[in-house]
Amino acid sequence: MAEKTHINLAVVGHIDHGKSTLIGRLLHDTGAIEKHVIEKYKKEAEAKGKGTFEFAWVMDSLREERDRGITIDVAHRRFDTNKYYFTIVDCPGHRDFVKNMITGASQADAAILVVDAKDGVQAQTKEHVFLSKTLGINQMIVAINKMDSVKYSEERFNEVKNEIGGLLKMVSYKIDKVPFIPVSAYKGDNIVKLSDNIPWYKDLTILKALDTIEKPGMPVDLPLRLPVQDVYTISGVGTVPVGRVETGRMKKGDKVIFQPADIVGEIKSIEMHHEEMPEALPGDNIGFNVRGVARKDLRRGDVCGHLDTPPIVAEEFTAQIVILQHPTAVTVGYTPVFHCYTTQVACTFIELQKKLDPKSGQVVEENPTFLKSGDAAIVKIRPTRPLVIERAKDIPQLGRFAVRDMGMTIAAGICLDVKKK
Repeated sequence: MAEKTHINLAVVGHIDHGKSTLIGRLLHDTGAIEKHVIEKYKKEAEAKGKGTFEFAWVMDSLREERDRGITIDVAHRRFDTNKYYFTIVDCPGHRDFVKNMITGASQADAAILVVDAKDGVQAQTKEHVFLSKTLGINQMIVAINKMDSVKYSEERFNEVKNEIGGLLKMVSYKIDKVPFIPVSAYKGDNIVKLSDNIPWYKDLTILKALDTIEKPGMPVDLPLRLPVQDVYTISGVGTVPVGRVETGRMKKGDKVIFQPADIVGEIKSIEMHHEEMPEALPGDNIGFNVRGVARKDLRRGDVCGHLDTPPIVAEEFTAQIVILQHPTAVTVGYTPVFHCYTTQVACTFIELQKKLDPKSGQVVEENPTFLKSGDAAIVKIRPTRPLVIERAKDIPQLGRFAVRDMGMTIAAGICLDVKKK
């Protein structure tokens, strides 16, 4: 039978709003995790006095395994709907984890935004929505969770829905295309089947909503770009970089180059979900073995491409950015950290060229002296060490970035032009 289309799904939202529980429940109710595993977690959770955490532990215990490096792709759990097969890219919600959230979101085709019905929109809800949009997630499903804690109130659901709706409109999500679903992940309401507890809601469940996602375009005609997430040395195999194919295709026998490491090698084998495959396509999370490349030569954030169309290393680049928040102002010489795909590089603002009206994109000021929260602008940037970045209109997947400083996301943007090194 034909392999179903593969979709990477991010689950985003404020800490403690129930992301892990929602994921655990979804995996459990779609049969991706056996009942006895959940039972085991339930016993462990109760023994530790965390009675309601068994579903959350599904992801968290995997996270521990992952930290111990047992297998390569545990963080990515597969589950199937009638139409697609999904890989959940786990995005931690805690503030310190925003950089992981950025990496996760930048690999996602769609996202479920989880918002607690009682708390409504919080600081991180906003940040995750802005980031999701900037990082190119155009399809969003909103799960208004913990409905049991507000006695399944339709009135409260509508209040929170309007609050989130306003936020999504602000960053130009098409609101009529976004399903808002009242759920209780812990109780299982409206996750896989419609709940009797919520008789006033008769629309999509989370599972049904996932099948309404439009399948992502397959950018196979673009040059190969695979940002490295990790590099392993596997005995008897050799150097195995791991990452997601963003664009193009990778086949066994291909001659590849990693930039900015400037290392050349040949693809010996490609593996996904522990199965060897002859070629990898956009969206595939793979491990691949490279002949002629040593573990020490590569690092997270290097980008793999074909020798004849290598990834572009920037001397400097021009970008369009939006300042999301900054305690003072952004001026020439400011050097925060830029997060692009899987890399993080400190970069300096060397010119503020134009200030734009964020709503219309029209130029409102040439060469402004500073940029403050809410401003959109065209700027010139110089990385402090070699960085691969591409024009967003050529390879959008490698042309988007977020800017972080002082523990928060200062700005987000796209690359307009690159001056090659």
